[in-house]
Amino acid sequence: MTELRFVHPNLRQLDLARADVIACGVYEDQRPMGGLAGLIDWRLAGLLSALARRRFIVGAIGELVLVPARPKLPFDKLLVVGLGPRSSFGEETFAAAFARVARSLDGLAAKRAIVELPGRGDEAITPERALALTLAGSQEVQREKMVLVEQDEARRRMATFAEEEARRVRRG
Repeated sequence: MTELRFVHPNLRQLDLARADVIACGVYEDQRPMGGLAGLIDWRLAGLLSALARRRFIVGAIGELVLVPARPKLPFDKLLVVGLGPRSSFGEETFAAAFARVARSLDGLAAKRAIVELPGRGDEAITPERALALTLAGSQEVQREKMVLVEQDEARRRMATFAEEEARRVRRG
C-alpha cells in the first residue's frame, strides 16, 4: 500500500506544500464555507464566497468547479466538489465526490494534489472510514499523487488504520 502523506490544514503549511492542484468540498447549505474551502476562501479574499453568491458554486452533489489558484496560493488549480446538503452527507456522497475528484485529477494530469477528503473538514465522516472508502474507491497510482489535509489526531488514526489494513491483507 502507498505510504500516506499529509499536510496540516493551515495556510502556512499549505504554502510550503508542493502540488499542481488543491481539492476541497463544499456543502450546498453551509455558508460561510468550512474546512479547507473556508481557509482557501479567506486566502483568496472571499472569491469562493463571491462565486457562491452568484450561484457559480452551489455545492450540489456532482458539481465540480475548477478555479485558478495563483498567485495567492502556490497551486495552479483549485478543484471544488459539491457535497450536497450537510444533513444528507454519508458514505454514498463521500464515494461519489471522491470518485469525481480522482477522475478530475487524472483528467488534469496532476502529478501531485493536496486533497481534503469529502466530509473531513467538519468530521462528517471518521478518519478511518474516509480512508477505507478512499482505498476502496481509488487505484494506487491515484493515491500516490495525493497529500491528505488532516490534523495530527486524524493522521494518527489513519496511519493506524492503514497499518492494520495492510496486516489484514498480508494475512489473507
